[in-house]
Amino acid sequence: MADLKERLLPPKPASALNVRETANRPSASGRQAFQGVDVLGLKKRGQGLRSWIRVDTSGNSQAIEVDKFTMMRRCDLPARDLRLLDPLFVYPSTILGREKAIVVNLEQIRCIITADEVLLLNSLDSYVLHYVMELQRRLTTTGVGEVWQPDGSDMNRRRGSRNFENVFSNSSPDYLPFEFRALEVALEAACTFLDSQAAELEIEAYPLLDELTSKISTLNLERVRRLKSRLVALTRRVQKVRDEIEQLMDDDGDMAEMYLTEKKRRMELSFYGDQSMAGYKSVDGASISAPVSPVSSPPDSRKLEKSFSIARSRHESTRSSESTTESIEELEMLLEAYFVVIDSTLNKLTSLKEYIDDTEDFINIQLDNVRNQLIQFELLLTTATFVVAIFGVVAGIFGMNFEIALFNVPSAFQWVLIITGICGVFIFSAFVWFFKYRRLMPL
Repeated sequence: MADLKERLLPPKPASALNVRETANRPSASGRQAFQGVDVLGLKKRGQGLRSWIRVDTSGNSQAIEVDKFTMMRRCDLPARDLRLLDPLFVYPSTILGREKAIVVNLEQIRCIITADEVLLLNSLDSYVLHYVMELQRRLTTTGVGEVWQPDGSDMNRRRGSRNFENVFSNSSPDYLPFEFRALEVALEAACTFLDSQAAELEIEAYPLLDELTSKISTLNLERVRRLKSRLVALTRRVQKVRDEIEQLMDDDGDMAEMYLTEKKRRMELSFYGDQSMAGYKSVDGASISAPVSPVSSPPDSRKLEKSFSIARSRHESTRSSESTTESIEELEMLLEAYFVVIDSTLNKLTSLKEYIDDTEDFINIQLDNVRNQLIQFELLLTTATFVVAIFGVVAGIFGMNFEIALFNVPSAFQWVLIITGICGVFIFSAFVWFFKYRRLMPL
């Protein structure tokens, strides 16, 4: 990977090194002249140049610098599609099928796939480098043009040979065209990246949630809150990729639009057909540029030419419809495989979210139980305070400044305490019985 990274990095000119050394060199006053200003980078951004990694059908890769308008003319794309690949903006995952290209924006993989090449935004991210290496490995394993022929008879024979090889050998070649291979590697990279993030989140989440159930603290609650926010963000990204794949699977027109190799082959056949028709006309003695006179041309040749053109158009339409149906089936099977993978990742995240919700419900039940116990204790304490207040009332009455005969009895104070205590216990027991009768507390 280090060799690939060094090979894809554009060479730094000497002027850039001089500018950086001058910028980092301290001046006479002890300060640095300027920091963090890349003059060449600003110049490139002003010109609109951007570094791309180009991978052709043979698996060869190179780093090129192309501006926005050249890329639009090269891939026949509008500006809004290139804006989806801008790394300065965050767009949801998107797969767009256009006339001559497929625009792919799947997590870190942002590329343009054509029938002849893959143009990937140059980045030092490990997933981008893995994508380039995996695509090169798959392209160099088996040639694309040798194994993909969309004709019906050849396809049936090749499929029969492929089934025969699958039975008697372990190696089975890939019969997908170039654009589908590149799209498959992009889908595999995105699904693998999202699944790895979901697995890391699961490894971190379950011990934290178990710790929270055993010990409810502010620190654990804050960690669970951050975990839940990450889970929601990851679920949204996985859901977007899943919806994009499902939307492509539901629309046959979009899938047929993504069949770039077949469209290129049709254009070449139509071009060669026009060339052969022009040669046929020149053999008959008619001029190509001048209009054919109905007097000079015999009616038999015109009828033959008309019937030949009608038969050729019918044959091409029949072959194109069969190949389109076949390509839709191939692409649908490809998308269905990765739809199952991304749906499994979404199920993992959904299960984790349900586990978090169950943990939150359990914590809420525990907190409600503690709150109920505090209310019961407060109720008992209020009842005991009421009973003790009775002693205060008796003491206040006997503390009045008046004289009665009871003050002269030596044991009167003891009897007052005994009678007041018995009355307090009776009142407290009556309150407790009332609480139990009303089921206000489990006593």
